[in-house]
This record gives sequence, C-alpha cells and structure tokens, in this order.
Amino acid sequence: MKVCIKGPAGELEAALWLPEGPPRAAIVLGHPHPLHGGSMDSSVVFRAGRALQEAGLAVLRLNYRGVGTSAGTFHGEGGEVEDHRAALDWLETEVADVPLWAGGFSFGARTSAALATGEVRVRQVLLVALPVLAFPCAMADDVRCPGLVLMASKDTFGTAADVKEVLPGLAARVEVSEIEGADHFFSGKLEDLQARIGDWAQRALHTEPNS
Repeated sequence: MKVCIKGPAGELEAALWLPEGPPRAAIVLGHPHPLHGGSMDSSVVFRAGRALQEAGLAVLRLNYRGVGTSAGTFHGEGGEVEDHRAALDWLETEVADVPLWAGGFSFGARTSAALATGEVRVRQVLLVALPVLAFPCAMADDVRCPGLVLMASKDTFGTAADVKEVLPGLAARVEVSEIEGADHFFSGKLEDLQARIGDWAQRALHTEPNS
C-alpha cells in the first residue's frame, strides 16, 4: 500500500509490503540515482522487495526527495540519507519489535551504507550494485553490521572484485556475491537476483535473536 512519511524536506512517498504472516524483520529500500530516472518502481528494487517480502520481511520502498510525489529536490550530500532515516523511523513505529534492516540499489545502496555507518538500529544491510567505481563509497568501509553486497559481473560501476579491492573492511564483514553475466541493471537476470536475495534473507533471519 502507498504511504506518506514525514521527511526532513516534506512528505515522502513510499509503498509498504507486508508478508503473509507476522513480520520477522523490516527493511527500507532505496532506489537508483534520482537524476537518472531512479525511483522505488525500479525493476531491481521491485524484485528485491518481493524477495524480502516472501522471506518474511515488512518492506518499505521509498522515493527520496524530489522523486514521484515526494517533496523537495535532489540533495546528493546527505539529504537522502536523512530521508532513509525518516523512513526507518516510520517503519519502526508501524512494524514494532522486529529487527530493522536497510538496503537499496546503486545510489540507494550507497545511501543505505552511509546510513548504516551511524545508525545502530540497522541490523543488516543489503547493498545491490554498490557503485564503487562511479561515486565515492569510502564510508561503506565503516559499516559494522552484517549483510549482503550483491554485484553484477559486467557492471562498469563496479564488480565484486572491485568491492573487495576498494572496500576491504566492508568485504571482511559482509557477504560479497556476484551474478555472472549481469549488467548494472541485471537485465535478463532479475529472477536470479530475486532468488539470490531471498536465499540470503532466509539465512540472515536465522541469525536474528527472535527467529
């Protein structure tokens, strides 16, 4: 269902998916770069969200400021991190007493990583196609929680090998995986992406105290 969240720059548009049973965790998913057509309706964000919902998570897909009906304009210097935090605040109230996760695709992955470095509530991160060769991602080396970095082997913005080279601290703490033959948008590989994320989510949920 579509929801409106009070954000630092005004109302934020989001969509909440609940699992069939009681949620085992809850995640806010961010989208690709707002200035390049990114939105919560991105195929990768959609498929990732479905995988997580089917695994038992409450999933909030978020439109950052200036995207869709979300108020404000693109910030790019931390404003979207605060949007993600506001969505996490809302989700924590809406789906109480479950572990909170943060994730996203491309720009959304970078935003989630920046959030997780200073947000102790984030228990797991899902970073899909983290653009380590296209944008500064050094902050991701300070992520301390576990998670999954899922890359594409033909992504010019960065591969699994690039993550391990550029972000050795992150790579030592999270699972780094790659889908062979996939480009940045996982064209023709979305089913593989959904399956890989679903498998990781099920394993990650088993590490949570209430699982």
